[in-house]
Amino acid sequence: MPSSTSRRTVIKTGAVFLALGVTSCTGVPAPSPSSPSTSTPSAGDGPSAAFTFGTASQPLGLDPALSSDVESYRITRQILEGLVGVDQTTGKPTPLLATEWTESDEGRSYTFKLRSGVIFHDGTPFNADAVCANFNRWFAFPAALRQQAPGSSFKGVFKAHSDEASLSIFKSCTAVSADTVRIDLTQRFTAFLQALTLPAFAMASPAALAAGTADVLNQVRGGQPLSAFATNPVGTGPFSLGTWDDASVTLVSNKDYWGERGQIATINFLTYDHPQTRLQALLDGKIDGFDAVTVGNFDQLVKRGMQIVQRDPFSVMYVGINQEVPVLQDVKVRQAIEMAIDKDTLIRKFFIDNTAQASQFVPPKISGFNNEAPSLGHDPAKAKTYLEESGYNGEELKFYYPLNATRPYLPTPEKVYAEISRQLTAVGLNIKPVPVDWSDGYLQKVQSPGDHALHLLGWNGAYADADNFVGPLFGEKNGEFGYQDPQVFSKINRARSMPQGQERDEQYHTINVQIAASVPAVPIAFPISALALSDRVANYPASPVLNEVFTKVQLKP
Repeated sequence: MPSSTSRRTVIKTGAVFLALGVTSCTGVPAPSPSSPSTSTPSAGDGPSAAFTFGTASQPLGLDPALSSDVESYRITRQILEGLVGVDQTTGKPTPLLATEWTESDEGRSYTFKLRSGVIFHDGTPFNADAVCANFNRWFAFPAALRQQAPGSSFKGVFKAHSDEASLSIFKSCTAVSADTVRIDLTQRFTAFLQALTLPAFAMASPAALAAGTADVLNQVRGGQPLSAFATNPVGTGPFSLGTWDDASVTLVSNKDYWGERGQIATINFLTYDHPQTRLQALLDGKIDGFDAVTVGNFDQLVKRGMQIVQRDPFSVMYVGINQEVPVLQDVKVRQAIEMAIDKDTLIRKFFIDNTAQASQFVPPKISGFNNEAPSLGHDPAKAKTYLEESGYNGEELKFYYPLNATRPYLPTPEKVYAEISRQLTAVGLNIKPVPVDWSDGYLQKVQSPGDHALHLLGWNGAYADADNFVGPLFGEKNGEFGYQDPQVFSKINRARSMPQGQERDEQYHTINVQIAASVPAVPIAFPISALALSDRVANYPASPVLNEVFTKVQLKP
């Protein structure tokens, strides 16, 4: 591992965002669209540079409403925009396609003033009808589509779709006028504005959605069922899709973009599915940067004097436990699994320095983090005793882990799996490895009902609120964990409607304790993630929530 001295050369970003992001409030009018940051450059100032970025895998799909993996979102953030953006410094909601908003009816209604003169890439106008077409589409997603696309985020945020309308937080969308839209909710949702910053709620052209039969997944790409729209998305963003083949995605600058277009005319996302090949591509000058620096990369990058940009921790890596597997319904078996895992060794071997051990799923700088969340600790002897006292009789436990994948929360999954498997086997668990290539539907396999007893995964937060962590993971029974605790479900639902403050924080403290006590999964680490950049890059807009739009990349002359 590099020494602490060498680490001081690393550019650190994101701390202010995390410290202040949770202070974002609903109902505060946003700055007016006359802000200098939103001025459109003159025709002669158009971008001309090419920028090449190394990614760890191909996107699973380019419809952000249905594909929520890191690499899909990285690309769709450039193409589609939402009503609300994220301030890179404070983390507060900022104007994007909406220029201002007001809250009414005790937090159950929001009225948005829309930016005028914006058009989608296909030339159709962005207006209130387009906003409602998108919201109504997400609300109406049928159950069959949701099963095909477990990356859908609407239910995790709004609790239910139109087939269970009485359970949904979303009520309706009304086009008040061409440039004014009202979203009505069934209950107060404290993090509503922050949730709208998710790429999943970006605006797509209604005409393109219809032409691309966006809700019919009748195509297959890299083993993923996709719609025609998901292979050719149309938004209002600063870039549009050029080409997408088996090894790369090319985006081109949108000449009609309403905001600043930056310096980059063409972005090439090239896939390198192994950390060493990404590193070598950067050293050879084939790419200008890559994400998900591993411990091994870090040493070599420091020795070569390359730029490294670290993000503050805003993700949690965990071992998932599926209680639909009968033997894992015994809490003592789940507790034995937790006690068998040596988190310190895993972090020391496989994660970047300053990665913190996790005993809960809410990161430390988020309001609602519980400093006293219980942890059973690493105790192999006690784990063996618990197994002997439980109903476990050597049953085979299928342990799924991804191949050819590097994520900000999981830099080297094969190595992490091997170490955890060794630790679990040492206490008497019968582990069967089930490696699945990331591009062969790994996410769908472990997030859907099935025979996965254990699996490796993580969650990268998208906005600064505890609900963004515990809600999607443990707010209801799902195919990933088979976890069923109506009391926790009810507390999570109540907390999301409580105003910011001590009472809400205490509710999340209680939720964290209850989740920890029942061990539906074992949180391992709050990883530090990092990017590597060539000397050509003067500034990169690193963001803990990965809100990294390439118009803000600054290149040296």
